[in-house]
Amino acid sequence: MVMACRVINKRRHVGLQQLSSFAETGRTFLGPLKSSKFIIDEECHESVLVSSTVRLLESLDLSSAVGQLLNEAVQAQNNTYRTGTSTLLFLVGAWSSAVEECLHLGVPISVIVSVMSEGLNFCSEEVVSLQIPVHNIFDCMDSTKTFPQLETFSVSLCPFLQVPSDTDLIEEEHGLKDVASQTLTISSLSGRPLKSSEFFKPQAKVEADKNTSRTLKNSLLADTCCRKSILIHSRHFNRTDNTERVSKPDGFQEHVTATLKTYRCNDLVELAVGLSHGDHSSMKLVEEAVQLQYQNACVQQGNCIKPFMFDISRICTCCLPGLPETSSCVCPGYITVVSVSNTPVIKELQSQPLRIVLIEGDLTENYRHLGFNKSVNIKTALTSMELQEDSSEELWANHVLQVLIQFNVNLVLVQGSVSECLIEKFINSKQLVIGSVNGSVMQAFAEAAGAVQVAYITQVNEDCVGNGVCVTFWRSSPLDVVDGNNRIAILLKTEGINLVTAVLTNPVTAQMQIKEDRFWTCAYRLYYALKEEKVFLGGGAVEFLCLSCLQILAEQSLKKENHACSGWLHNTSSWLASSLAIYRPTVLKFLANGWQKYLSTLLYNTAHYSSEFEASTYIQHHLQNATDSGSPSSYILNEYSKLNSRIFNSDISNKLEQIPRVYDVVTPKIEAWRRALDLVLLVLQTDSEIITGHGHTQMNSQELTGFLFL
Repeated sequence: MVMACRVINKRRHVGLQQLSSFAETGRTFLGPLKSSKFIIDEECHESVLVSSTVRLLESLDLSSAVGQLLNEAVQAQNNTYRTGTSTLLFLVGAWSSAVEECLHLGVPISVIVSVMSEGLNFCSEEVVSLQIPVHNIFDCMDSTKTFPQLETFSVSLCPFLQVPSDTDLIEEEHGLKDVASQTLTISSLSGRPLKSSEFFKPQAKVEADKNTSRTLKNSLLADTCCRKSILIHSRHFNRTDNTERVSKPDGFQEHVTATLKTYRCNDLVELAVGLSHGDHSSMKLVEEAVQLQYQNACVQQGNCIKPFMFDISRICTCCLPGLPETSSCVCPGYITVVSVSNTPVIKELQSQPLRIVLIEGDLTENYRHLGFNKSVNIKTALTSMELQEDSSEELWANHVLQVLIQFNVNLVLVQGSVSECLIEKFINSKQLVIGSVNGSVMQAFAEAAGAVQVAYITQVNEDCVGNGVCVTFWRSSPLDVVDGNNRIAILLKTEGINLVTAVLTNPVTAQMQIKEDRFWTCAYRLYYALKEEKVFLGGGAVEFLCLSCLQILAEQSLKKENHACSGWLHNTSSWLASSLAIYRPTVLKFLANGWQKYLSTLLYNTAHYSSEFEASTYIQHHLQNATDSGSPSSYILNEYSKLNSRIFNSDISNKLEQIPRVYDVVTPKIEAWRRALDLVLLVLQTDSEIITGHGHTQMNSQELTGFLFL
């Protein structure tokens, strides 16, 4: 399927234009109110419904070099974090356009790379002030009770970006502590104090808080997600190591100028609501899965003596299209689907404990594990190859049954595929075999049932066989859960198994993949929030702070003398120093425009603004207020701390009401920014190297025919 049509100007940077074109197709996926798309194949006229960046790129023509780079960046983000891909795609487009504008104005490529990397590092440091610690979530939890159900709240943005609404408000007694007092003072290129979070704070106050700042400096900066500003020429962008830090030039120092009063999120329901981003049904299932894991851990450990850790690898999904959404639930154990022809087998086995065998690979006659070397010098003297294959598979299948009967095995779980011939024999012998089982599921049954995974059926012995597994129909009436492929849902469980299955149902088959993707997105958001023990204030607050700080930084850079850069660039040429001084404000401005576009699109996608221009004007109004306040971070935090978070709405309410707070995961968001900028600068620099490289200058015009530059 082809991507959205766009005229490419060959006089400008083709690679950056292609990135912008790809990114344009995913604008509607930004924000909690996503709009699905139908992607139509021009050749066979088939269509597919998508509502995420990953599924969108799977349906587009990504055969170009730029398309493959973009796809690998998105896949790396998705495979690691399962969230942040829409942000990544949008920022790739926004910053590609920004770099194009810089090139159009004659900004040197080296300056673009340096200043944009510096600007993003600066943003990553600034947003530390919007981190909320997540501690002791499970300390006060009753392991014998279930969580209260997630209430359905209206989707919310940053308080001053709120869309006016008269419904779905709740009263909250917990107030945000005054985190607004946390500020950062940063020295500029000239060595003069450039105040980032509180840009215009009196110097007297800075001196008064000097002692406090030294104490808080290390603890604050320890949480930063920044890394070195180095463009990695990698096609994978799969970097999860956050231990590297940005090395700052001499004279660039940070000071915390006030006592930090930290607001802590220590309630799982509040955290789950904040991370649901409008998808409350999926997050409710995730929350219930966490509760089941917690209860199981308490039973195994004895009232949870050890700290509980949410293990996302022990959650699996079972999709049942055609059933109403109200049938979605979470159950302990392993729920999967098998052919309806297995119904008599299930009825036979459900009243007895089963002995289980776990097969790591395929359960087929010709399966060989990785590294197996086929025997050589074997000659076959048989006229009919078909007769030979049929005979060998039949003999092999009979041997498998003999082994299982010998050890009284009723149930076989196979990680790979299962021979069709063997499946029929299993049904006739009242034995159950299930293929394509996830590796985590296999490990869970191995631990709980005492089984040992083997590669071949011939390796099975008494020590490898597990005991005590039960099988039953998921519902009392199996015919109620038969899907369109004549499969029924069954439940496998054993005592003490650390495994939870989320059953996902939807009456519309085309939306089944969407529902599963959204479930995993919510699950990974909660997982990383609990793992990192911190979250961002969400709803656009982080991006708004980046926009505010970059604009102020650009304005202050504009006022600097050219020689002010000497403190930063003592190891560089005078040409680069003067270029940075001249172009730095311009590049920072265009980098900030990317955040402006992000927030404008975010608001426009809520359908409360007639155009992105209107949304942009609304943001500009509050941007000016944040600048006038002298401290953008304080401006944001103060609005979050107020009981009436809708203070900037035209219909200000006199009631002390507040909509639920929105949270974002920290590392996945920062990584999405990093990967987006890395990709844009990689395409920019690769194209520059191809055009200006030594090898290119030696080619004649005939040799250049057929070359396609990025």
